[in-house]
Amino acid sequence: MVKEIERVGIPVVHICTVVPISLTVGANRIVPAVAIPHPLGDPKLEIQEEKDLRRKIIEKALRALTVEIELQTVFED
Repeated sequence: MVKEIERVGIPVVHICTVVPISLTVGANRIVPAVAIPHPLGDPKLEIQEEKDLRRKIIEKALRALTVEIELQTVFED
């Protein structure tokens, strides 16, 4: 679905826990997530720490939307 949305000119960020799969399916902007059962969080963290972690991932994804890319790009830390 990511490729189809981008085909009409809308940039998409794929937040994922298994980057090689995202690369295989052709996602262009990839932001690694935390873990399969909790992609945007970590229940072992204190509430504020988890909120900070979630905010960091989402802000990274939003920044990735603003970057012009030509090849698949993984946005690491």
